[in-house]
Amino acid sequence: MARAGRLHVIAGCMSSGKTGELIRLLSRHAVTGDSIVIYKHAVDSRDGCMARSRLGTEMEARVVEDPAEIIADGCRVVAVEEGQFFGDGLVPVVRRLLAEGALVYVTGLNQDFRGEPFGVMPTLMALADELTLLTAICQTCHGVGTRTQRIIDGRPALWDSPLILVGGGDFYEARCPDCHEVPGRPEA
Repeated sequence: MARAGRLHVIAGCMSSGKTGELIRLLSRHAVTGDSIVIYKHAVDSRDGCMARSRLGTEMEARVVEDPAEIIADGCRVVAVEEGQFFGDGLVPVVRRLLAEGALVYVTGLNQDFRGEPFGVMPTLMALADELTLLTAICQTCHGVGTRTQRIIDGRPALWDSPLILVGGGDFYEARCPDCHEVPGRPEA
């Protein structure tokens, strides 16, 4: 009987080191000779076909538009960068990879800029065999940053701003819950 795969989800806010942690973990697999493939969504046009951390570490990635394009392709380890971009179709793909015995890593934002659960990430976090939840340093008070603050023209983005806006430090900052602002948030 084939051994079931394992899912490790690495989640957190912007600037928390998700990609750096992924590359660190994948490097350990490379040392032992495991075959590795990394996928990233085409909407994330930063860095072309590389998965690159803010500290400059990088690994080659395959750029795809549809989660159905994600296959093990003979590799023991399959990694997916920015899982929140893939939508609900990523869940059956991950389940298939696990049934095939792959070790699957998925990185992504656990919350959107509004502070709400982001896309498919909560489901993947619930299915994970291992979960790494990373934090950053709040860029306002230097406390523990757990939220992603979108900045437009120097101000916090409004609640009704588009959900996805690809960018790095030019559009986003890490914030703690006290410093995170979302003007126009509907009352609870």
